[in-house]
Amino acid sequence: MGWINARRGRRSAAAGYAALLLGLVVVATLYSALAGRSGTAQASAPSQSDITAGKYLFQENCSSCHGLEAQGTSQAPSLVGAGAAAVYFQMSTGRMPAKEAGAEVPRKPVTFTQQQIYQIADYISSLGGGPAIPDAQQVSIVGADAAVGEQLFSANCAQCHNSGMSGGALTYGKYAPALDVATPTQIYTAMLTGPEAMPVFSDGTLPPQAKRDIIAYIVRTRTEPNPGGFSLGRTGPVTEGLVAWLGGLGFLIIFAMWITAKRRDVRPAEPPGTEQHR
Repeated sequence: MGWINARRGRRSAAAGYAALLLGLVVVATLYSALAGRSGTAQASAPSQSDITAGKYLFQENCSSCHGLEAQGTSQAPSLVGAGAAAVYFQMSTGRMPAKEAGAEVPRKPVTFTQQQIYQIADYISSLGGGPAIPDAQQVSIVGADAAVGEQLFSANCAQCHNSGMSGGALTYGKYAPALDVATPTQIYTAMLTGPEAMPVFSDGTLPPQAKRDIIAYIVRTRTEPNPGGFSLGRTGPVTEGLVAWLGGLGFLIIFAMWITAKRRDVRPAEPPGTEQHR
């Protein structure tokens, strides 16, 4: 009987190992399927010709500050590891090439074509590291929840960009720009890379769906009409009422002072010698 029990023990152990192996196979299959699905949303790999063209454009227009191999200089940081998304944000908003160094590089008219921007981004991406440029599917707001985006924006963005998205001043000469003309791709890449004083909102901090919800809220808010009248830059829901109240109060104070000055009694001059007869 002992050998029978031993055989049964070996069979149960083998069954346990088989179940564990089957579980690992199922997990690996599911992971491969999910990875393949997410991989389809990524942009196709850049061609060598685009990388070469991007390197030429970079050395012609950017190397004077960032170095011939993007290694950085005393005037500008290294771009090795910055990634294509950072290049796209800075160049598609006209911030780069910068005219002069400053605490905050302002948005300017774009000096490169979309193809040239992507070629330079491909070259920087070929140096290794950094997030890629999201494609149209990744930044699409179809099916995004603007109500959830409003909550996320209030919790993560409004303290710098203002609740009305008009931007605001920060410390040390920096500022958060207005979001009135930023495209969904520019907003997405800004969250991925954290330009200037902005923190990086990686996918671990804000998942892709949360980023799309925020973009949906921004797009919806800046396109909908303002029911309160004059928006005054959308700096708040009652700005026009506050200005009207302060302006009206100031007008009443000035008007009251004017009436008081007009009605002030002026004593007539006393004839000479009046004080001697008192």
